[in-house]
Amino acid sequence: MTMADTHKGISRRRFLELSAFTGFATLLGPSFLTSAYAAGGHDNVLTAAHWGAFRAKVKDGKFVEAVPFSGDKFPNSLVTSSPEYVYSPSRIKYPMVRKGFLEKGKASDTSERGKGEFVRVSWEKALELVSSELHRVKKEHGVSAIYGGSPGWRNLGKLHNSSAALHKLLNLHGGYTSCVGDYSTGASQIVMGYVMGNMEVYSQQSTWPTVIEHSEQIIIWGSDPLTTLKMGWSVPDHEGQEWIEKLKQSGKKIIVIDPIRNDTSEYLHAEHIAPRPNTDVAMMLGMAYTLIEEDLVDVDFLDEYTVGYDKVSSYITGGSDSVAKTPEWASDICGIPASVIRELARSAAKHRTMLMSGWSMQRADHGEQAHWMLVTLASMLGQIGLPGGGFGLAYHYSGAGSPTADAPGLPGFSAGKTPEGMPPAFPVARITDALLEPGKTIDFNGKKVTYPDIKLIYWAGGNPFHHQQDRNKLIKAWRKPETIIVNEMFWTSTARFADIVLPACTNFEQNDIERGGDYSAKYIMPMKKVIDPLYESKSTYEIFSLLAKQMGYGDAFTEGKGEMDWVASFYDSARKQGKNKKLAMPDFSSFWEKNEELKFEVKKEAQNWVRHAEYREEPYMEPLGTASGKIELFSRDIEKMQYDDCPPHASWIEPAEWLGSEKAKQYPLHLLSPHPKNRLHSQMNNVKSLRKKYTVKDREPVLMSVEDAKARNIKDGDIVRVFNDRGQVLAGAKVSDRIRAGVIRLREGGWYDPLNPGEDDSLCKYGHVNVLTLDKGSSKLAQATVANTALVQIEKFKGKIPAVTVFDSPHR
Repeated sequence: MTMADTHKGISRRRFLELSAFTGFATLLGPSFLTSAYAAGGHDNVLTAAHWGAFRAKVKDGKFVEAVPFSGDKFPNSLVTSSPEYVYSPSRIKYPMVRKGFLEKGKASDTSERGKGEFVRVSWEKALELVSSELHRVKKEHGVSAIYGGSPGWRNLGKLHNSSAALHKLLNLHGGYTSCVGDYSTGASQIVMGYVMGNMEVYSQQSTWPTVIEHSEQIIIWGSDPLTTLKMGWSVPDHEGQEWIEKLKQSGKKIIVIDPIRNDTSEYLHAEHIAPRPNTDVAMMLGMAYTLIEEDLVDVDFLDEYTVGYDKVSSYITGGSDSVAKTPEWASDICGIPASVIRELARSAAKHRTMLMSGWSMQRADHGEQAHWMLVTLASMLGQIGLPGGGFGLAYHYSGAGSPTADAPGLPGFSAGKTPEGMPPAFPVARITDALLEPGKTIDFNGKKVTYPDIKLIYWAGGNPFHHQQDRNKLIKAWRKPETIIVNEMFWTSTARFADIVLPACTNFEQNDIERGGDYSAKYIMPMKKVIDPLYESKSTYEIFSLLAKQMGYGDAFTEGKGEMDWVASFYDSARKQGKNKKLAMPDFSSFWEKNEELKFEVKKEAQNWVRHAEYREEPYMEPLGTASGKIELFSRDIEKMQYDDCPPHASWIEPAEWLGSEKAKQYPLHLLSPHPKNRLHSQMNNVKSLRKKYTVKDREPVLMSVEDAKARNIKDGDIVRVFNDRGQVLAGAKVSDRIRAGVIRLREGGWYDPLNPGEDDSLCKYGHVNVLTLDKGSSKLAQATVANTALVQIEKFKGKIPAVTVFDSPHR
C-alpha cells in the first residue's frame, strides 16, 4: 500500500488543487467530484472515531459496514451506524455562500442568517472570499476583531485537528481573539487549581484495581458512567465499562446520588438517593456537620495536609454566620431526610470510601462550590491518598482510572508559535455576551477582561448552536459580526447561521493516526481512509493548506509536508521515544502496511497507582501546586479577589433558579440536560437509525415523573411543550418512576429546529434543550456555563404537530 493515494500519477492532494483552481473537474464531468461515494476505497481497513475503533468494509467503492474492533469488549452501537453517518442526507456537498453575503459582503443583512438562501460556489471562489475577509478585517479593525472559535469536540485524529489547523492559520495571520476553558468542566478547572493545585477533572484517577481491592464503599455523585464512558476524547478502549462490571461483581456497597435513577445505578443495583438539583453542596455540608458533631473528623489529616479548616468548621457549625449547617438545615434545601444525611456521613467515615463525582454538579450556578465542598468532605474523612479512598472527579470520563501502559507519547499537529501582541482571551461560555456587549469589562479569575468588538468569526470544529446556552439570545448575538465562516460536514444550525460554509469530510475519508485509550494509552491506532471524500468535501488539513496558500502563508503552514508525511512524522516521534524506553516498534511503513493496532503493556507498578499517595507520604517533598503546597479548604488568593459570588471556602449559595426559588412558582420543574446515550453531544443526531432508538414521535424524549405527568394530564408518548421565559420546545413525553418529582430530563445534543427560521423566539420543533437553559457565568471566578440551573413548565401540546425538518439538507 502506498503512502498517498494517486490518480493517474498525480498525488490526490495535488489533483484536487488542480481541480479547484484550473477547472480540471469540469473537464472530467460533474460526476467525478460530486459522486455520492468514492471510486476507490480500501476494504477491511482499521480506523476509528470518538465512539470506537472498527474495521471498515467497502463494496463497489461505498462504505457499507463497520465491524467493531476485536479488542473492544464493550463496543459502542454508534460504531455500526458509522456508514449511515457518512451518507447522511444532511451532508454539505459543496462550498456554499449565503446569497445576501455573496451580493453585498459585509453590508449584507445579518438577520437573514439561519433563513437566507445559500448559493453554490467553486472552491476557488470560496477560498478567495475567506482570504479576502480575513485580510479585510485585520486591516480595518485589527486581529482582535477575528474570533477563532473551535472549542470542544471535533473529528478524531492527530493531523486533521480543526482547532489546531485554524489557530495555526490565524497565528500566521498575526493573531486572533481566542477563548479559555471549556463547557464540560469550566468551573472546576479554575477553582481546583486553587484548592488542589491541579485541575483534577482531567487527571488520572487512582486505578480501578486499587478501588476494587481496597474500597469498601463507593459513592457515585452526579454521574452516569455507563452513559459517558461510551465515548472518548481519543479512541475509546471502553476499559472503563470492564471495571464497572468488575465493581458490580465485587459486591461492594455502592450509593448513587442523582435526581435520576440512572443506568449506572440500575446496573449496579445501587442504593439511590435523589436530592433536588443544584443542592449537592447543602447536602455535603449536612454530612460535614455530622462528622463534626459525632467526632468523626480526621483532625490529624487536616492538620498535616490542609489549610483553612478552622474557618471552614466555623462556617459549618454556624460560628461565622449564625447558621448551623445541620442535617435538618440541609434537608430543607436538598429534600433528603436528615436521618439519611447523617447515616451517609457515618457510613463514609466508618468505611474506606471513594467519592466519585461527575461534572454535572459544577455545570450550575456557583458551580465552583460543588467540587470544592467534595474535597472538603474528603479531607474531613482523611482518606485522600489512601488506596480505595479519597475522591475522584473523572472516573466517568474516557476510561480514567484504567492503569496506564508503558507507552510513548504521540504528538499531533500544532497551532505553532503565538505571535507577539496576541489579543487577550475571554471565557468560552461568555461568547454571547462578548458579541452583544463589546467593550464591556468583566471579572474573571482575579483579573479584568474586556470583550473585543468581534467583526469576523471563523468556526471549525465544535458546534456553538449546540453547546452554548440560551439559543434565542445567541441568535440575536450572532447577527452582530460582519462575517461568519464555518467548516462543517453537515447542515447543523451553526452552518445554517453562517455566511460562508466550507464542506469538510468525515474522519473516515482521510488518513490519520490516534492514541487508543485516553488513560490506558494501550494503543497507537492507524486511522486509514475508508473512502475518498464525498462530493466536493475536503479534509481539514487540505482546506487549511489551500487557504494558507491563498493567503500567502502556504509554506509556513504545511512546512513542506503532505498528509502522509505528517502522519509518519507523528509516528516516528513516538517510535523515537519508544526506543528510549526500550519498546519494540516497527518502522512507519511496516506499521501502516500491516493495518493493525500497536499495543503496549501495563507494568505492575502502574496497576496499583494511587492519586495523591506521593503527597500523603511526603507532603514536604511532594507538595501540591497550591499557594501553600497543601489542600486549600480556605483560599487566601480567592479571598483577595473579594468576589461577592465566590467566597474563599466552599459555601452554600442559592442558585439563580432552583426548586426553592421564587421563580419555581411560575416554572415548577427543574430541567437537567445530561449527556445522551446514542450520540456524542450533537454528533450523530442526524443518523436516523439511532434516532429510532430514543425519539418519541420524531422528537427528543423528555423524562418526567409519574406524579408530574398525572398533574398535567400527560401520558407516555404525548407530544409536550416545554417552556420558560427564554423559549419553548416540543418533546416526546417519557413517564417514569426513575426520576424525582419536580425534575425533568431533556438530554443535550438535539439539533435546533425552529418552526419559523429567522424569527425571534421561534418554537423548536425537535427538542433542542439549550433553547431553555440559562446563560450566565457561574461566578466571577470561573465565568463558566450553568447549563443545569434552569426552571421550566410543561404542558400537553395542542394543535397540529409540525414535522421535524432539521435533518434534511436545505440545499440539494
